[in-house]
Amino acid sequence: MDSEDDMHDANDLESLDDFYSGDTAIDSDDAVDGDYEFIDNDSDDDYDDHSSHRNQPNYTILSEADIRRWQEDDIMNISTVLSISKVEASILLRHYNWSVSKVHDEWFADEEKVRKTVGLLERPVADYPNARELTCGICFESFLKPMMSAVACGHPFCNTCWTGYIGTSINDGPGCLMLRCPDPSCNAAVGQDMINLLASEDDKEKYARYLLRSYVEDNKKAKWCPAPGCDYAVDFVVGSGCYDVTCRCSHGFCWNCTEEAHRPVDCGTVCKWIMKNSAESENMNWILANSKPCPKCKRPIEKNQGCMHITCTPPCKFEFCWLCLGAWSEHGERTGGFYACNRYETAKQEGVYDESEKRREMAKNSLERYTHYYERWASNQTSRQKALQDLQQMQSVHLEKLSDIQCQPESQLKFILEAWTQIVECRRVLKWTYAYGYYLPEHEHAKRQFFEYLQGEAESGLERLHQCAEKELQVYLNADGPSKEFNEFRTKLAGLTSVTRNYFENLVRALENGLSDVDAHGASSRSTSSKNLGGSKSRNGRGRGASSKPSSSSRNVDDSSHWSCEHCTFANVKSATICQMCHNRR
Repeated sequence: MDSEDDMHDANDLESLDDFYSGDTAIDSDDAVDGDYEFIDNDSDDDYDDHSSHRNQPNYTILSEADIRRWQEDDIMNISTVLSISKVEASILLRHYNWSVSKVHDEWFADEEKVRKTVGLLERPVADYPNARELTCGICFESFLKPMMSAVACGHPFCNTCWTGYIGTSINDGPGCLMLRCPDPSCNAAVGQDMINLLASEDDKEKYARYLLRSYVEDNKKAKWCPAPGCDYAVDFVVGSGCYDVTCRCSHGFCWNCTEEAHRPVDCGTVCKWIMKNSAESENMNWILANSKPCPKCKRPIEKNQGCMHITCTPPCKFEFCWLCLGAWSEHGERTGGFYACNRYETAKQEGVYDESEKRREMAKNSLERYTHYYERWASNQTSRQKALQDLQQMQSVHLEKLSDIQCQPESQLKFILEAWTQIVECRRVLKWTYAYGYYLPEHEHAKRQFFEYLQGEAESGLERLHQCAEKELQVYLNADGPSKEFNEFRTKLAGLTSVTRNYFENLVRALENGLSDVDAHGASSRSTSSKNLGGSKSRNGRGRGASSKPSSSSRNVDDSSHWSCEHCTFANVKSATICQMCHNRR
């Protein structure tokens, strides 16, 4: 019987979130690119070339040392170009949110206005060149001149009052970075030189921390990684189009809304979906239960593996789909030869939801529809978490064990890591497509049909890949020695990875284009009817779609002993007339 594992820490679960990264993120300290391409398993050379080609991230991960160095470089730039001190340059940059170009533009447009606004006075307004004693403007005590201090304005205050004034301001928060002269009528800026001269050591450290953080928090091109406890920042190329970022801590997030990475679904849809989930949290408590009854024997089943193929315990051994509870042997075939477990309307027609429920008020019907999408969204999230655990376990333990058993170097087992990385990434994408489907207008029937077809093809391919990596691999991990069938397993797993990549590329491309291939009134340039989308029957009884075309990165097989499938790019032996992977005819 399957059983559900507990969720792990959010930081661990968000690793590898850059969902089309060509890097397998074996070293979590390496920055992962955000170019959104799936892994290609064609060959090591092709893989390396393809990875190097797309390793052009539109952002830079910054450590604390990087931030400090960039900050000092900007200060030095302004100091040199404007011929002012570094303290004055720092004040200017803070005022203009650390924008070097903005400082240049404003300064050369009207230097006098900038100085007055920022508080950089060229000459003192209060000057006592011959005085031996001066009266402090705060405590009104008289002190010798060496015991008094002033900023550019010249207003004198005793060092003790300065220390108290600075300390109070620093303890009040980051506003101390814009500190002004204590004289109520004066706008003169207080720079870091006064802080270093008169503040306590603790206050100096706090001020330096505020100054460092302001370089990120006030800078429109930089943000802190939102993962708890992460000290990395991200410098982003605004306007580059792709908003998904993967930090060195392995947390993936959207630059635009700082939620978890969710491409190809837009930020507005994600925001609405998160708010919807929060509002419906009490109603959905029953969905979060990890057990369901077996459709045949009614025994409670707990799910602990990632794929949706569930097998009941002996003597029942009934195989069914976790999502729709239908028999796995008929999964897809019963709805016309194509994958339909993802379709809400199909579920209603087949009586998955009780007839009495459909006669209740609209609010209940709305919850019923939401339940359909939420359960699949949550199930893919749970499956992704389990897949991530399996990937980490494979990297840390199983890969070395498998290398010893099969007498092959670990470098030759890279295809397994690539498969698991693909699963983790695809589960995240598939999860968010259910949020997209929930908000897809119901009256746009052609778009919904096209979307559900592409989503179903992608999900079906992912289920086959996940099941192969999760269950068939165990045979070779538990073997006593090298297996002759291992190379066949390599071919199958690598082929499934490639096929899944192609299906998800089609799905992502369509969503990013707003399903523009389909006319809103019902015409589709790429799909005509559900009957035409079925294709040939596969070994598990479901049809394969003929409309999923290989991407531009698909391989061409030059070997005369093989032929490349037009639909999934799998390399088949010359004698085969049906693709061994997608089962379309040659």
